[in-house]
Amino acid sequence: AERKQEKTFANPRNAAAGSLRQLDPRITAQRPLAMYCYALGLVEGAELADTHYDQLMQLRDWGLRVSSEIRKVEGVSGCLDYYRGMGQRRDKLPFEIDGVVYKVNSIAMQKTLGFVSRAPRWAIAHKFPAHEEMTRVLDVEFQVGRTGAITPVARLEPVFVGGVTVSNATLHNMDEVERKDIRIGDTVIVRRAGDVIPEIVSVVMSRRPDDAVKIEMPGYCPVCGSEIVRLEGEAIARCSGGLFCPAQRRESIKHFASRKAMDIEGLGEKLVEQLIDKGLVEHVDDLYRLTVEQVASLERMGEKSAQNLIAALEKSKSTTLARFIYALGIREVGEATARSLAEHLHSLNAIRNASEEELQEIPDVGPVVAGHIHAFFQQPHNLDVIENLIAAGVHWEETQAEENVAKPLQGKTYVLTGALEGMTREEAGEALMALGAKVTGSVSKKTTAVIAGEKAGSKLAKAEKLGVPILDQDDLESLLKSNPDIA
Repeated sequence: AERKQEKTFANPRNAAAGSLRQLDPRITAQRPLAMYCYALGLVEGAELADTHYDQLMQLRDWGLRVSSEIRKVEGVSGCLDYYRGMGQRRDKLPFEIDGVVYKVNSIAMQKTLGFVSRAPRWAIAHKFPAHEEMTRVLDVEFQVGRTGAITPVARLEPVFVGGVTVSNATLHNMDEVERKDIRIGDTVIVRRAGDVIPEIVSVVMSRRPDDAVKIEMPGYCPVCGSEIVRLEGEAIARCSGGLFCPAQRRESIKHFASRKAMDIEGLGEKLVEQLIDKGLVEHVDDLYRLTVEQVASLERMGEKSAQNLIAALEKSKSTTLARFIYALGIREVGEATARSLAEHLHSLNAIRNASEEELQEIPDVGPVVAGHIHAFFQQPHNLDVIENLIAAGVHWEETQAEENVAKPLQGKTYVLTGALEGMTREEAGEALMALGAKVTGSVSKKTTAVIAGEKAGSKLAKAEKLGVPILDQDDLESLLKSNPDIA
């Protein structure tokens, strides 16, 4: 590309991925791509060697490309000698490399060791130290993430690091800024963490200018102007704008439409992006003001697809209080907490008007979560969006308090893993929660039991390690028939 005076790729990874994604295969064919085999999947009609190295040699003999850098070594010292040798040759290789991978050679041992989730226990990567360069901090801007997190980002004098021109680097949070004492005007050492994400390693104090400017967190969101708050004990400061903040809006709308929230079928990520970019939707309540004509005018959206989306929006108006609370995207309020709020306070007004102390009386709501809920309902713009949603026709059945009615699985906590027959994990989780159980995504000593379906992964292994009871699908069906004696 340089010889032809054409635009070059940022790095080999982007070059390969971009070339393979080309819609025109003729363009892909022009790119000098090469495939090198490193493992085998399903093989039929051939006898395979019983070691990984010999299998790769078989592939080479069959005419497939295999890296010429593959070596068979013994012991830790052999691995480290190879690592050091490759490190010394790294800059002279005709391709980028960020480390080496050690693999157990015996196929029988590989099968015995197995996998943790998708990662093999019989292979491990040994990365090289990241490339480092010096540059200067020109400015610091504050970005707003999908949860309102305010992240300082350093704007750098462009510098070439590990095959990529770096001009920005995240500073993570103000604690990190203060720990490294980074200031605008400083000369800093930059590297790409994992050869991917640019980060500032340290400041070159000997080069600090007299007019270096100390970095300070703004008091108000740079996007929507809402107050920035930082809770005691937390490193991250956040915009309090919630649903009102444009920077949080896209993710808020995607979350609002998701299956576990308002379940608006057909409203996917790309369509949300189009609706926002065209100015048709600013807040979640705008979704319910869309017309067939507006939706049909969007790219790849015909009349029938538009009608289907409007019908799905209309259907979503009938929901439950728990789903509605979850859909609002209140920080730290997941499905289980939303359900607890609905079950114990029974109405939106009661939740909105509850004090932090009253919220903490609800199971699973501690002081931090109570603070998030209370703060959310104190923001006038959040209340405006909620009122607009209700005015648009979003509704649910009010529930009455059930005095002293204990549910059969109350006080028990379950984790679901693997594939279940006849139902999804989400459906099983909802059924368990309806019986009073708590369903979480991680295993701990406090877990009542792990319900394992087919191809269960690391959660099953952790349960075995901690001695947590393991249930199968038959046990799950017994639980759903309100038989708490199973576990």
